[in-house]
Amino acid sequence: MPDAVVIGAGPNGMVAANLLADAGWSVEVVEEQPEPGGGVRHDRGVDPDFVNDLFSSFYPLAAASPVVAGLRLEDHGLRWSHAPHVLAHPLSDGRCAVLDRRVDVTADSLEAFHPGDGAAWRGLHDVWERLRPDILDALFTPFPPLKATARLAVRLRGAGGLRMARTMILPVRRMGEEEFRGEGGRLLLAGNALHADLAPESAGSGGFGWLMSMLGQTYGFPAPVGGSGALIEALTSRLRSRGGTVRCGQRVSRVLVREGRAVGVRTADGDTVAARRAVLADVSVPALYGELVDSEHLPSQLLSDLERFQWDFATFKVDWALDGPVPWQAERAAGAGTVHLADGVDELTRFAAQVAMHQVPDRPFALFGQMTTADASRSPRGTESAWAYTHVPQLIKSDAGDEGLTGTWDTKEQELMADRVERQVERFAPGFRSLIRARRILAPPTLQALDGNLHGGAINGGTAAMHQQLVFRPVPGAGRPETPVRGLFLASAAAHPGGGVHGAPGANAARAALRRNQPAGLTRLQRALAHRDRRGEVRPSSPR
Repeated sequence: MPDAVVIGAGPNGMVAANLLADAGWSVEVVEEQPEPGGGVRHDRGVDPDFVNDLFSSFYPLAAASPVVAGLRLEDHGLRWSHAPHVLAHPLSDGRCAVLDRRVDVTADSLEAFHPGDGAAWRGLHDVWERLRPDILDALFTPFPPLKATARLAVRLRGAGGLRMARTMILPVRRMGEEEFRGEGGRLLLAGNALHADLAPESAGSGGFGWLMSMLGQTYGFPAPVGGSGALIEALTSRLRSRGGTVRCGQRVSRVLVREGRAVGVRTADGDTVAARRAVLADVSVPALYGELVDSEHLPSQLLSDLERFQWDFATFKVDWALDGPVPWQAERAAGAGTVHLADGVDELTRFAAQVAMHQVPDRPFALFGQMTTADASRSPRGTESAWAYTHVPQLIKSDAGDEGLTGTWDTKEQELMADRVERQVERFAPGFRSLIRARRILAPPTLQALDGNLHGGAINGGTAAMHQQLVFRPVPGAGRPETPVRGLFLASAAAHPGGGVHGAPGANAARAALRRNQPAGLTRLQRALAHRDRRGEVRPSSPR
């Protein structure tokens, strides 16, 4: 009988399993899919000569995460690669905003839009440099991050106090208008805000766009060499070196609860996996509380709040094998790993409004990934392994285009939507479609079938809007990994701090499980050893 069972072998589940194993626990991970990884996997399914990531590709949050750094995954084969530029946002007139790890390069690209905007970017970066340690500490430690918040409040006073706090909660459209005279800086902020489901007019989207932009400025948007799954391969290797096991192809159908305490899981095949100390769930909140745990073990208020749980946007993705580099009209886009495709902030607002009205957008804002540009191992020399994804409503009522898309996502609708995405690329890269050797379509139902946590292709574990963050994530009053069932811990992106590949929800759940299982009478020093050290590691505690 293992000490802990972890449901789900996504990045958060694997981080949690590793940290428990570091503390001396025996751990068994149970995964529904035939291989570990969750939303971090790659294959050669588009063309045998091309590596394509199935889901996520670039990992600025992993690069910034002390949790990931503390695991020393480079000792298990993980290597990172960067494109020449982090991100580009071209316009149809040939101008292009560029985010680069060199501040001067970023600033110069914005100065070309309007004199003075380069200095404005440097000013925002100066604020980031002052606040960065405490912002990251607040992001990657359990909620509420009291110490980090107190330090951040002190630093905020030096960075403008209430005025800076006001800036961070602004809608990104307003923040961009206040900070920049030209469109370049506004594009970088607004495009990065839409990495989540935050429209340009959403409160707090300015702070999120600024955070993502500054993460890219400092850490880049790195990609694992060889494919995104290399990150999971390193986590799996590390876990197995510490005696942990991963069982794939087995769907957990029930969390077993006895006298108010989680004691194991049952699989769809009828197998029981008992847990001596804890069960950690790297699953969505609706799945955990709506399917895996019987309602009799849950407070009625939680079940009521769950009815108000809001998913983030659905996702539609296309993967390509290209016979040559993308023919960008704006030459500087050629060196970027990620390219944002929308012809200005107004077009971003138009796109977000159509999604909000449950319409399939007619000009979809696309995030475009140039993976061979970021990692030369992804395809033969002179070619490009590429993808683009866009957002669509979870519930579709109409099509803002003229093709009558309804959201059934049958073969015809998938092909029509993929063509629409390609036309958007063509607006900024004439001749793109002539380079396509092969393509693969990953519609919302396909994404969910490949990873049950991606409900309708929702990639964030629930909306990133303010009403479902911090103490409200995933439901009011449930900001920590502990659940109403003793010994059961929420370890997925549904928990604070939310989506992205950084391992914090898994790490927070592992630490909570360790705290709950400390023997009575431990000294303060021994308790401290059960928590992460300054590098994010978890060390075992053994009473003497």
